[in-house]
Amino acid sequence: MKYVISLLLTLTAVWFLWSGHIEPFMVFLGAGSVLFSLWISWRMRIVDEEGAPVQMGVRPFIQFAPWLFKEIVISNINVAKIILSPKMNLKRNVVTVPAGPQSELGKVMLANAITLTPGTISVKMEGDEIMVHALSFEGAAEDISGDMDRRIQKLEQ
Repeated sequence: MKYVISLLLTLTAVWFLWSGHIEPFMVFLGAGSVLFSLWISWRMRIVDEEGAPVQMGVRPFIQFAPWLFKEIVISNINVAKIILSPKMNLKRNVVTVPAGPQSELGKVMLANAITLTPGTISVKMEGDEIMVHALSFEGAAEDISGDMDRRIQKLEQ
């Protein structure tokens, strides 16, 4: 039940943040869309610790999201340099990186964070390993997920 309530509150907050409407009819439509989305999620049986990770609280937004945003910006600049250079110095490679997080949610967060970072895509997750395709990779597999892995493990504690 706590996952249903947290998803309801999150969907409501996101709707108000993105719509900015406070007129009664618009609020009625927003409430209807939030309840419909919640009902569909419940029917699909995806309202669980992964769909509504209440156990982590706001720590991912305060501790992890700003750092990830910075990494995405840095990676965007690096990918732009590679693409815009006349030589287009691509060193494509598929590597397997260790997934340190113990929970399924932590592993999914790591794989998604790797994919969000430009130039890398999580291709496959099996056990405690994630197969990653990298656009330009010159280094150890640990370089792709090292700091990201440690930060997600801290969130799990």
